[in-house]
Amino acid sequence: MGAKSLLPEGTPPRTTGYGQEGKFSGSLKPMTFSIFEGQEMSQIVFQFKANPPAVTFKLTGETDGIFHIQPDGLLYYNGTLDRETRAVHKLEVSALDEHGATVEGPVTITIEVKDINDNRPMFLQSKYEGSVRQNSRPGKPFMYVNATDLDDPASPNGQLIYQIVIQLPKINDVMYFQINNKTGGISLTLEGSRELDPVKNPSYSLVVSVKDMGGQNENSFSDSASVDVMVKENIWKAPETVEIVENSTDPHPIKITQVRWNEPDAQYSLVYKEMLPRFPFLIDQEGDIYVTQPLDREEKDSYVFYAIAKDENGKPLSYPLQINVKVKDINDNPPTCPSTVTVFEVQENEKIGSSIGTLVARDMDEENTINSVLGYRIVDQSPKSPREGLFLVELYTGMFQLAKQSLRKQDSPQYHLTVEVSDKDFKTLCHVQIHVIDINDQIPIFEKSDYGNLTLAEDTAVGSTILTIQATDADEPFTGSSKILYRITQGDSEGRLGIDTDPQTNAGYVKVKKPLDFETAAVHNIVFHAENPEPLVSGVEYNASSFAAFKLIVTDVDEVPQFSQQVFQAKVSEDVAIGTKVGNVTAKDPEGLGVRYSLRGDTRGWLKINPTTGEIFSAAPLDRETESLYRVQVLATEVGGSSLSSTANFHLTLTDVNDNPPRLVKEYTGLFFCYPLKAPGSLIFEATDDDQKSFRGPQFTFSLGSKSLQSDWEVSKVNGSHARLSTKHTGFEERVYNIPIRINDGGRPPLEGTVSLPVTFCTCMEGTCFRPAGHLAGIPTVGMAVGILVTTFLVLGIILAIVFIRMKNKGKDSVKSAQASEVKPLRN
Repeated sequence: MGAKSLLPEGTPPRTTGYGQEGKFSGSLKPMTFSIFEGQEMSQIVFQFKANPPAVTFKLTGETDGIFHIQPDGLLYYNGTLDRETRAVHKLEVSALDEHGATVEGPVTITIEVKDINDNRPMFLQSKYEGSVRQNSRPGKPFMYVNATDLDDPASPNGQLIYQIVIQLPKINDVMYFQINNKTGGISLTLEGSRELDPVKNPSYSLVVSVKDMGGQNENSFSDSASVDVMVKENIWKAPETVEIVENSTDPHPIKITQVRWNEPDAQYSLVYKEMLPRFPFLIDQEGDIYVTQPLDREEKDSYVFYAIAKDENGKPLSYPLQINVKVKDINDNPPTCPSTVTVFEVQENEKIGSSIGTLVARDMDEENTINSVLGYRIVDQSPKSPREGLFLVELYTGMFQLAKQSLRKQDSPQYHLTVEVSDKDFKTLCHVQIHVIDINDQIPIFEKSDYGNLTLAEDTAVGSTILTIQATDADEPFTGSSKILYRITQGDSEGRLGIDTDPQTNAGYVKVKKPLDFETAAVHNIVFHAENPEPLVSGVEYNASSFAAFKLIVTDVDEVPQFSQQVFQAKVSEDVAIGTKVGNVTAKDPEGLGVRYSLRGDTRGWLKINPTTGEIFSAAPLDRETESLYRVQVLATEVGGSSLSSTANFHLTLTDVNDNPPRLVKEYTGLFFCYPLKAPGSLIFEATDDDQKSFRGPQFTFSLGSKSLQSDWEVSKVNGSHARLSTKHTGFEERVYNIPIRINDGGRPPLEGTVSLPVTFCTCMEGTCFRPAGHLAGIPTVGMAVGILVTTFLVLGIILAIVFIRMKNKGKDSVKSAQASEVKPLRN
């Protein structure tokens, strides 16, 4: 029988082979074989060799009737292996002698049955049902579907992948549900969390599928199941306003309301925005809210705070819920008097039933409830002469009236009343004094009827006292009958003057309350009227004695021109033509003189003004990027007179036009790739321009500035302001590449700019570009330095050689000279 491989081609077995000496056969020892399930029958496993005196072999263990061994030691199987039936077979092989006695072994032979994908995944149920609350957290599973596969879960055959293949209804082609492809957990998408509404669609039907082989193999098996999802109403809702009776004596804390998140395990907390000395509320982790101590309505009648639900990571699950607490009143406050003693005045001879005054007591309990309704009752009058019951108080308003007769000061100048003020549970005594005052039967009389003439300049300061007037009244001093009030009845229709009364002397001080104006009225014929706050008795009337005259003459003062407003504003496009009217100002001279206009502070020389009309024109090109709000002063000078002037401000807002091409946001000098490049890489850069940014932000497009670079480089847009420059290969030299980038701003009209982006390919050390220092002016390069050094040594060598030769020659000359001196006389 020929040898066959027991494993797929290319799969190395743990112990392999059979039938070939030394490779697929061997002596008896423990061994392990791996065999794929479902292979052909009658496959050889291994050939065991017998060592004398062994002559035959015996097989025992988990053979399942499939594994056999021949007497010559050939181990084989003749049935189909199934990993799902038995994944490991433990066999025992023994060597026997000719008498059948075991001479070697038994040894353990392990057969591992390797898995093949021969089982399809199956859902545990053909139909699943679940429910989810609207506004539930996206990504958190609210139910699971489960499938099983009998194949080896440790191999791709048993790796299951879930997905949703159908959602009904599918509104606007948007998926509201998602599934974890490994766990089968079904949750809401972000859109589902926002849009699910049980009123619109109370249920959804899903079809989910499961595939084995990790879903990556076209030969994988699959199964499907239906899922019915009921949408339940969101229970994360603010509760109704809670009412808590103040000063409760029940044991605290007391549960007052509750909130619930749509899913369990939420973490609840309370927050409040007010600065409170104490916050008497808490929430437990079930969402129950408690008041922790008695509340006092008079201290604070309501509370507003918020309940928050967070997930296990402290992230809010939804918007906070507003909790409103109203503190309900009980009658725990007695009435209080407005003051220690309340004083009223009443004239002699007032008619019965006349109103004297109103006592207004207070109650700190809640207004407009039975707890704060007050009743008034007079319990004592002192003195009681000429009779008791002279006064009456209205039960619920506290208004006092004369009850039985008019009063006379000679009977008693004042009365003291004790008044009981009560609510339904408490009573308080208040005290009222009633002063009987002289009847107002005397009119005020001016000391003189004409106060003459007074001349004032129109720029007299407001608040100046310009005149003192005096009237007298013969009624009882320091009462409403003798107090004098002055008012102007004629000659001051614009209310430029006012009169204050001295409470001690009744003198009247005439003051300037508004600026005087010669141009409006040069002469004021003033009439004063003196009167009492108390009404005169019947039969007495004010006459000419209570009136006085006064003539005010206002003199002219040369005033500056008056602008119609202090700030003039205009708006134009920055590209308006020179000479375009951009605004105008107006001013008038109070004396009616002409006005001449000029500009001040036009530092850029952008504007000019018509000196007669006040119209303002552009005088030079405008630029919003230089100055978007241009401010100048306008000077208005009267023509003639004193040439007085005044100023106003002119603000010109420049609107943008697309007049600036895009550019790089900064100078990029540090972009580099490590050389040599091991894989294509990319770099990010940013662009900007100087025009006004739209609400959408920049919308630049990017491209290479040269087509010749397209085989080496690629530019792709990241967003409206950033782009990515990528290499297309790795074959770049170690040097600097200047890459031209074309940037278009997409404006109206569109502007385009080409920028150069330097990219360096350099040797890297620890992830940082290592570049030798460049040549600086005046500093030699390395080559130059070496050349200089060599030249220096060469020159030194030549110099030393010359010196050596000359020294040698000089020595010879010295010898010759010495020899010559022996035969020749010395010369003078």
